[in-house]
Amino acid sequence: LSPKQLREEFDRRQADAVFAFQLRNPVHNGHALLMNDTRKRLLDMGFKNPILLLHPLGGYTKADDVPLDVRMEQHSKVLEDGVLDPETTIVSIFPSPMHYAGPTEVQWHAKARINAGANFYIVGRDPAGMGHPTEKRDLYDPDHGKKVLSMAPGLEKLNILPFRVAAYDTVAKQMAFFDPSRAKDFLFISGTKMRTFARTGESPPNGFMCPGGWDVL
Repeated sequence: LSPKQLREEFDRRQADAVFAFQLRNPVHNGHALLMNDTRKRLLDMGFKNPILLLHPLGGYTKADDVPLDVRMEQHSKVLEDGVLDPETTIVSIFPSPMHYAGPTEVQWHAKARINAGANFYIVGRDPAGMGHPTEKRDLYDPDHGKKVLSMAPGLEKLNILPFRVAAYDTVAKQMAFFDPSRAKDFLFISGTKMRTFARTGESPPNGFMCPGGWDVL
């Protein structure tokens, strides 16, 4: 959908807040936890009908990323299985490539969502980031993306929502927000690890992703 079409759809649904979430991976239950928690926070702030714009990247990504057609089918299954509410979620392709340009690129991502009608934007750790080509570390500082967004001109209309870190709780056997006091109980499953599971036919822990979504992968 174009920005104009998205705005029209938000109006049709009588949204009084629109929060955008961009991703280039399939939706796991940690993502869903974050998005559902964000909607609850907006309701607690007094909004009556917050709408989620789930806005996956549609342009080129890294060769080892999950292809767009597979991601879109997986997103549809997540909605079908009720992990995200279809009545309060709009899934639309964001037709931009991923340049992996870190804090510079995330400004474009944020401003594009303003054009599409969003007034809240969820920002994660190391947005538009990648690994260092020769060293075993991230290329960018993981906190610089959200820091730059708080300073960048032209983003006054957009409320930046920090990404709460979710991980697999090995005790509860479900995705949960990370609790530092119980760090040893949490398992972090990266996008790379998730894709490796799928390629090798290995299943992730129960509760990591809805079964229908995992079957698509």
